[in-house]
Amino acid sequence: MPSTSQTIRAWNGPTLLSYGYRPFFLFGAIWAALAMALWVWALAGGQVPAPAFSHLDWHVHGMLFGYPMAVVAGFLMTAVPNWTGRFPIVGWPLAVLVALWLAGRVAVTAPAGIGPVGVALIDLAFPLALGAAMLREIVAGRNWRNLKVLALLALIALGNGLFHWEAAQGLGAQGWGARLGLAGLIALITLIGGRIVPSFTRNWLAARGPGPLPAAAGGVDNAVMAVTLLALALWAALPGTVLAGLACLLAGVANLARLARWQGLRCGAEPLVWVLHAGYAFVPLGFLAIGAQSLGAPGTASAAQHVWMAGAVGLMTLAVMSRASLGHAGLPLAAGRGVALLYLALIGSVAARFLHGLFPLPATLHLAGALWITAFAGFALLYWPILARPRRAQRQANAPRSVARRG
Repeated sequence: MPSTSQTIRAWNGPTLLSYGYRPFFLFGAIWAALAMALWVWALAGGQVPAPAFSHLDWHVHGMLFGYPMAVVAGFLMTAVPNWTGRFPIVGWPLAVLVALWLAGRVAVTAPAGIGPVGVALIDLAFPLALGAAMLREIVAGRNWRNLKVLALLALIALGNGLFHWEAAQGLGAQGWGARLGLAGLIALITLIGGRIVPSFTRNWLAARGPGPLPAAAGGVDNAVMAVTLLALALWAALPGTVLAGLACLLAGVANLARLARWQGLRCGAEPLVWVLHAGYAFVPLGFLAIGAQSLGAPGTASAAQHVWMAGAVGLMTLAVMSRASLGHAGLPLAAGRGVALLYLALIGSVAARFLHGLFPLPATLHLAGALWITAFAGFALLYWPILARPRRAQRQANAPRSVARRG
C-alpha cells in the first residue's frame, strides 16, 4: 500500500485536489464570507436569490451545515490518514466530494424549482458520502477509537435532515434540527479540541524552555466530556428550561476548568497557539451564556447561541484552517500580524453579535457581519497561494518567510 506522501506525489492533476484540506478550506472560507455578505445585504433590504428556506432559515443553515461541514471535511480528510495509517482521498474522488458540497450550497440558495425534497436530497448527499468515506477508512484501519467522531458527524447529518423537514413547515431556525446540528458541532469541538489544543500547546511550549506544560489527558477530561454531552442533550431537548440552564452552567464551569489546565496564558506570543485556546474558550462561554439566559438573565437566546455559532465554531474552524494549511504546506508554524488581525476581527464579530442581543441596534448586527466577512475573506486572500500552489512552489514563493506573515 502506498504511503500518504507517495499517494499525494502520484497525483499530477490540479493542486487543489492533491489533499482534502486544500479545496475544502479555501471554498469553505469563501462561502463563509459570501453567505454572510448575502445575509447582511438581505438585512439591509436588498434582493437576494430566492432560497429554498426563509432568509433566516437559509442563514442559520449556512452557518451550521454549510461552511462548517466544509472545514470538518477538510480536517477529517487530513487527520484520518494519520489516525488509520491509510492513504488519503485525493484526485477525482476528492473532486466528487467537493462537487457534492458545492451542489448543496447551490441547491439551498437557488433551488430552481426542484422542491423541498429535491433540495434536501442534494444537500444531504455530501455529509452521507463523507461519512461513508470516513467509515470505510476507520474500519479498514481498525481505528475504532475514532468511531465517536463518526457518530458526531452522523448526528450533525441527522440535524441537517430534520432542519430541511422543519424548514418546510417554517420552523427551521427554532427547531430540533438546528439544535442537534449545533450540539453536534460543539461536541465535536470539545472532543477534537481536547486533543489538538493541549498537544499543539505542549509542542510549542516544550520548544521554548522549561515551564509548566498542559496537563495530560485523563479522568478529568472524560468527566468534562460526560458533563458536556449531558448538557448538550438537555439543551437540545429542553431549551430554555431551568434544568437545561443549570446543566449548561455546570458544563461551562467544567470546560473552563479543563481549559485552565492547558497553559493558554503562556502562549500569548504566538497567534497560531493562543487562538486555539480562544476558540475553545467560546465553548464554556457559550454554555454560561445559554445557561444564564435560560435562568432569566437579560439578552436573547439567539445572542447566547451565537457565542457558540460565531465564537466556538467560527474561531475554532479559522484556527484549524490557518494552522493546518501552514503545517501541511511545510511552512513555518508562525502567524504574522495579518493573520492575528483576522482572529481579532472574528472575536470582535462575536462580541458585536452578543451585544446586539442586549442592545438590538442595526449597527451592532451589521458590524458583526462585516467583521465576520473580514475574517474569512481575509483568510481566503492570504492563504489561497498556500492552498492552490504545489508544495515546492509554495516554499520557493514564500522563502524566506510565509505568506501568512505578511501584513
